[in-house]
Amino acid sequence: MVSPAARLVGQGVWAALTGGWYHDPEQGAFTNSCHLYLWLFLLTLPMALHLVRAANAVTVFVYCSSVTVFFTVIKVISYRLHLMFDKGEVIQPKLSRKNGRHCKDTEVPKGNTVQPSNRSQDAEDSSCSSAQRKLNRQFYRFIIFPGKWIKVWYDRLTLLALLDRTEDIKENVFAVLLVVLVSLLGFLTLNQGFCKDIWVLLFCLVMASCQYSLLKSVQPDPASPIHVSLVFLYCFPAISLLGLFPQINTFCIYLLEQIDMLLFGGSAAAGFVSALYSISRSFVVLIVLYAFCFSAVKEPWDAQHIPALFSAFCGLLVALSYHLSRQSSDPSVLMSLIQCKYIPHYLRQQFEDSSVDPLPEKMRESVKEVLKSDLIVCTAAAVLSFAVSASTVFLSLRPFLSIVLFALAWTVGFVTHYVLPQLRKHHPWLWISHPILKSKEHQQREVRDAAHLMWFERLYVWLQCFEKYILYPAIILNALTIDAFSISFSFCLSYSCDIILITVAGMKLLRSSFCNPINQFVTLSFTVIFFRFDYRDISENFLLDFFMMSIVFHKLWDLLQKLQFIMTYIAPWQIAWGSSFHVFAQLFAIPHILYIYILVFPFLGSVIFIASYARPIKFWEKNYNTKRSDHSNTRLAIQIEKDAGNDDNNLNSIFYEHLTRSLQESLCGDLILGRWGNYNTGDCFILASDYLNAFVHLIEIGNGLVTFQLRGLEFRGTYCQQREVEAITEGDEDNEGCCCCKPGHLPHLLSCNAAFNLRWLTWEITRTQYILEGYSIIDNNAATMLQVFDLRRILIRYYIKSIIYFTASSPKILDWIKDESIQKILQPYAKWHYIERDLAMFNINIDEDYVPCLQGITRASFCSVYLDWIQFCARKRVEVSFDEDSPLVTLSFALCILGRRALGTAAHNMAISLDSFLYGLHALFKGDFRIAAKDEWVFADMDLLHKVVAPAIRMSLKLHQDQFTCPDEYEDPAVLYEAIQSFEEKVVICHEGDPAWRSAVLSNREELLTLRHVVDEGADEYKVIMLHKSYLSFKVIKVNKECVRGLWAGQQQELIFLRNRNPERGSIQNNKQVLRNLINSSCDQPLGYPMYVSPLTTSYLGTHSQLRNIWGGPVSLDNIKKWEFYCLCPVNKGVFCNSVTCHNMSKCVGGLCSKALAV
Repeated sequence: MVSPAARLVGQGVWAALTGGWYHDPEQGAFTNSCHLYLWLFLLTLPMALHLVRAANAVTVFVYCSSVTVFFTVIKVISYRLHLMFDKGEVIQPKLSRKNGRHCKDTEVPKGNTVQPSNRSQDAEDSSCSSAQRKLNRQFYRFIIFPGKWIKVWYDRLTLLALLDRTEDIKENVFAVLLVVLVSLLGFLTLNQGFCKDIWVLLFCLVMASCQYSLLKSVQPDPASPIHVSLVFLYCFPAISLLGLFPQINTFCIYLLEQIDMLLFGGSAAAGFVSALYSISRSFVVLIVLYAFCFSAVKEPWDAQHIPALFSAFCGLLVALSYHLSRQSSDPSVLMSLIQCKYIPHYLRQQFEDSSVDPLPEKMRESVKEVLKSDLIVCTAAAVLSFAVSASTVFLSLRPFLSIVLFALAWTVGFVTHYVLPQLRKHHPWLWISHPILKSKEHQQREVRDAAHLMWFERLYVWLQCFEKYILYPAIILNALTIDAFSISFSFCLSYSCDIILITVAGMKLLRSSFCNPINQFVTLSFTVIFFRFDYRDISENFLLDFFMMSIVFHKLWDLLQKLQFIMTYIAPWQIAWGSSFHVFAQLFAIPHILYIYILVFPFLGSVIFIASYARPIKFWEKNYNTKRSDHSNTRLAIQIEKDAGNDDNNLNSIFYEHLTRSLQESLCGDLILGRWGNYNTGDCFILASDYLNAFVHLIEIGNGLVTFQLRGLEFRGTYCQQREVEAITEGDEDNEGCCCCKPGHLPHLLSCNAAFNLRWLTWEITRTQYILEGYSIIDNNAATMLQVFDLRRILIRYYIKSIIYFTASSPKILDWIKDESIQKILQPYAKWHYIERDLAMFNINIDEDYVPCLQGITRASFCSVYLDWIQFCARKRVEVSFDEDSPLVTLSFALCILGRRALGTAAHNMAISLDSFLYGLHALFKGDFRIAAKDEWVFADMDLLHKVVAPAIRMSLKLHQDQFTCPDEYEDPAVLYEAIQSFEEKVVICHEGDPAWRSAVLSNREELLTLRHVVDEGADEYKVIMLHKSYLSFKVIKVNKECVRGLWAGQQQELIFLRNRNPERGSIQNNKQVLRNLINSSCDQPLGYPMYVSPLTTSYLGTHSQLRNIWGGPVSLDNIKKWEFYCLCPVNKGVFCNSVTCHNMSKCVGGLCSKALAV
């Protein structure tokens, strides 16, 4: 008998792949054989013709004709047979007298078996029965031609099992036409060469399945489970419409993520592969731990003796939970590290890529540090846990030890995660007007240094260290030992089930405590009160009680935030009326708002407590991140003609990318130091400064790592965005209202109205001076700086002097001077009476060496102005001759003429016009040199253009900027030479489309300069952008994460499902209470319009420099050796340690003493 599972696989999965063919054990061998050979014929015919014969019209005709004739014959025969069964005559064969006399007195038993009286009687009866069965068969006459027929011994049921019945002639004709189309289109596609190797077989398999399904379709058993699946599939449109089920990849990610988080204490997933990897490693660890625990608990214990296997289980549980908490759910960095370690070719490729982007190598180094540290820390943790468990302290001191640990956990948790964060908030308890525990930079108007490490930050870190690595492991091991001791004598559900439960509970609680214990003290307190005092009878054991309460509280925190968002959003006093139109529009939009944006119903796409359109922590299905347009990914013609990527959003996105890199180094450490307040997985923050407004989404929180995504908003946002930014930046300290009057407020406290308003917001300012490394941006209008001719003359002077500098300082100067081909071409420039006349290129207003009477520039006029500078630069190179008739002067003169002619050509020979001059200047700045025919000698060596003229135009812009602060300083050749030399080494000057610009910003170069051409909303202007590396101050605003997820889901619902394309739709209008515009504009494109969306980036604790001052860095063998040398050096070897060495060694000592926090 076939099992339901086998029937499901055979009639469902396999038949779906083959188009309907499967082996049916209930049918005869003939039927199954016909089905098999029929399907093999349809599979092998096109593949054989494709592989054997060349692709031509004859092959296509042969294949299509064969299939057409084959199907036509089968359909005609099937139709005629069914017609015969309907109208034909059933013929019963006549019995012979011999057979009749022999069997007439024989009765066939009704039962299934016959019990004969003897052997001879049995033989006689069986012979009669076989003859009777043979003669009882009926047959039909199948007429082939008039007067010619054949016998058909099959009945209708057998034919239906062999082929499907098609009663309508039109349906038969249509089926044949479909077969012809499948054959023709499929074979033509096959001959186009799209499929190679195994894909040819798969494509032929698809064709055969399509054709076979027109002959014989799947007919599953009515009692088969497939019908349940079909009903579920038929309901998919309605289920998707109601938002009860997302697309399958989203559902799978959410399901695996929730199982890993709620049952195993894992962190959020970055995608399907990440979720599968996380839950797989959790199951592997569970199996290993279960094996140890099962072997340890199978025999009853003595309270004075703990089995060694159970102590080993406790040590392994702590070590593996600690290690899992330290690993990211994304295996890509770990796989990259393994590939770099064992695949040399991949290592070389990564080294080449790291020269452009240093982040991948930095991530691999962080993961390597974590693995090295875990090797030592996990070993030490396993040994200590084994020793503590084997000492029987948990069984000997019960229940007093549990009471002490519970009280201590509540006290430490209350102080660490409630009192200290409240005292550090911008408005403690939403009543006090300023922080009580202030940072050093709180009152600073301009930040010039990194954030100072305060005493309360050190206290916060050490309290977390004690709570995470000592207190909660002791509580869990204590409960685990007591529960396992009870199970060894009696079990509740079953022996194996109880062991699995305590193993899962122990692993989940330990991993959660290691990763983020912020809410653990609340869950622990409620568990103790609820199960020890209120409902003692329903308690199984403390470990399982704590485990179940952790799941319940995880969902209750989300529900609480949902309700807060809903109540804040629909509060009647929160409605902003705006213009007179919105007075009416808002009233009519109230039902729309309640229906779309409250998002409490499952069919509106929210993330509800029990069932809804579930979304993972990451929320967005697509791994969207901004691809910046520059010269490395755009065509050369587009770069020259259209200047692609010159909009402000594309150019300014690099600042958000740099901000992401700064957060990658410091975010995890700053969270540990409490500078962002309390945080949890999925929390959302906004970083606001003068021009940067970034949305930070915390996706994964581990033990010493945080994975986040940054979304940068526009510099110059819309009106609604600016109103919400103003709401963030404006203070509440000056509010003196109380209801309708203004009685004022007490010192250091907020007024009643201000306190009331703060409680009806879905966001809260947690810190006002958060310091990050960044770039201060200074932009000057180039038209203003080059408006008058005198300022343009200064720029041209610096341009020529820069050409001379780069010519004289080039390492190839001797080759250029001695090159006969170049000197032959430059002979006219060596003559003193040579005049360079070009009225469209040279002008008395901007060229200092221009001779009005000759209407041009001569060698003599050039030397009268620039010979001293040429000789000064040449003196730096002893081997170069620099008299006035030297080849160096000739080459410099020719290059200066070439550079000015290139500028005039780029300016369309209209250098007098400011707009044309700026256009030409920008064209040369980005490297677009249009060389005239008389200047083609420069192509003899392209370094003359790339290493002399191109950097000269950029250096001249930098010198021109500096001359505004010190106008006469560069008149001295020595000062000018040193300035150019210094700028060449320290300042990056290039176009923003050059990949070197992005590389310089991400490499934290001290100073950068560029010339930007911006065409935006009719404005056509040029700006000189100067970047100086500095420290930037941000406000940190924590936003209700359910508010963010709800508004994001509402945007998907409105724009994708309801197809609202109105750019001024109500959902993006400003709403200060929920920051609706800022949140909705941060959605992935095309729903939102963020300037920059980063990839998922992981910040590790070891990259934070200030935390190393607390515990000294990672625990590694090198640090252990340094520590031993530091301890033994003054005693054994008498080596004198200076203050710097001793200070560094003391850091290593601190790192070893706090093993648990090591990275």
